[in-house]
Formats: sequence, structure tokens, C-alpha cells
Amino acid sequence: MAEKAKTTTTTAKPRKTATKKAATPSNVTEINAPRETKASVSRDEIAALAHKLWLERGRQHGQDADDWLRAEQVLRGKAS
Repeated sequence: MAEKAKTTTTTAKPRKTATKKAATPSNVTEINAPRETKASVSRDEIAALAHKLWLERGRQHGQDADDWLRAEQVLRGKAS
């Protein structure tokens, strides 16, 4: 005696589409004001000092960002 297995067919539920939230002025903060620093230092001055620091380190590659940040700190008086 063979039993028949029940077969049920189900239909897939449709997915809800994602809605994009529109940016409204109430929840968006724009930052357009120029940054104020304690000392105004030009990019060229920072580059020159960073290059000097690189030379002092023996021209080792791979630490250019460190040299740049250190030059910024020194020139802006934030030596750490």
C-alpha cells in the first residue's frame, strides 16, 4: 500500500521595493565654512618642510604621510 505524499504549492510573496529617503534640509548639514587654523601655513611651506624631514631621515620611502603631518604640526605650532 503506497501512500501518496501531499504536494502543496505555495507562491512566493512579492518583495517590497526599497524606498530611498530623500535628503531634506532638516537632516543634512553642509560644511562650507573655511577651516580656521591657529597659524595660516601654505601648502608649499608644508611641502618644503616635509621634504627636509624626508632628507633628514635618509630618503626612506613609505613614510611620506608621516613627514607631511609632522611638518604641519611643526609649522602650526602643534608639535607633539
